[in-house]
Amino acid sequence: MTTSAIYEGQVTHQRHKPMGHRLRYGVSSVLIDLDELEDLDRSIPIFSHNRWNLVSFHNRDHGPRDGTPLREWVERHMGDAGVDVTGGSIQLLAFPRLFGYVFNPITVWFARDRDGYLRGLLYEVHNTFGHALTHLVVLPEGMEDNDVPSHIVSKDLHVSPFFDREGSYLIDVSLPAERFGLHIEYLDPDGALLLDATLWGRRVELTTWSLIRQFLRNPLLTIKVIGGIHLEAAKLFVKGAKYRSVPPPPVATVKTTHLATKRVVDSV
Repeated sequence: MTTSAIYEGQVTHQRHKPMGHRLRYGVSSVLIDLDELEDLDRSIPIFSHNRWNLVSFHNRDHGPRDGTPLREWVERHMGDAGVDVTGGSIQLLAFPRLFGYVFNPITVWFARDRDGYLRGLLYEVHNTFGHALTHLVVLPEGMEDNDVPSHIVSKDLHVSPFFDREGSYLIDVSLPAERFGLHIEYLDPDGALLLDATLWGRRVELTTWSLIRQFLRNPLLTIKVIGGIHLEAAKLFVKGAKYRSVPPPPVATVKTTHLATKRVVDSV
């Protein structure tokens, strides 16, 4: 059995201000261990790494988005933050490509050191305007998976056309086991709750047949995600939400927060 898996669950969004709005839809994410990618490519006929297939995973969808090895990208930024995860387990939870297409509003990375301790969480955020920013949260040495506390990162990427690029995210994450959960609260500069979002799922072994089953359940997952974003935006516009023009993307591509010291570092 691989550590890679499918997580079958739901996404919910609840907007609180200046007007209420709620959405919920079923999704299937994949947890990928970077060290298992080539084995998955060989053993699952409908799954491929860096080439077209019914289901696929491409390096250029993540990290620097230039197709280069993703482990090197994670290890470099963790090293810049003073943490050595060379040779440790690096996993990410994301939507896969279906028929060659994907859009990931958020990809969650888990970086462990050689001793198996979780040392970093990376939240790779994409918007529909082609911009991306990764929040790297550095964890104290020796932290167990179930010890990860709530943490806050600043909002530095324009995500919704109906919110300003300000405020912060309060994040709670339960790491992948039999279940996975991610809860994010978007707070304005005064700490008022504007929106909360939850992604949860239950673990399913990653095999050819489980991928086929997930595909049959969600054959248009990418269209559902990107289409749902625009449909809900249209509903908000009709409700009277004020449109904000798109600002230039942030210069930094990675913003690092040291959880123990609250130190923040920008890097490119």
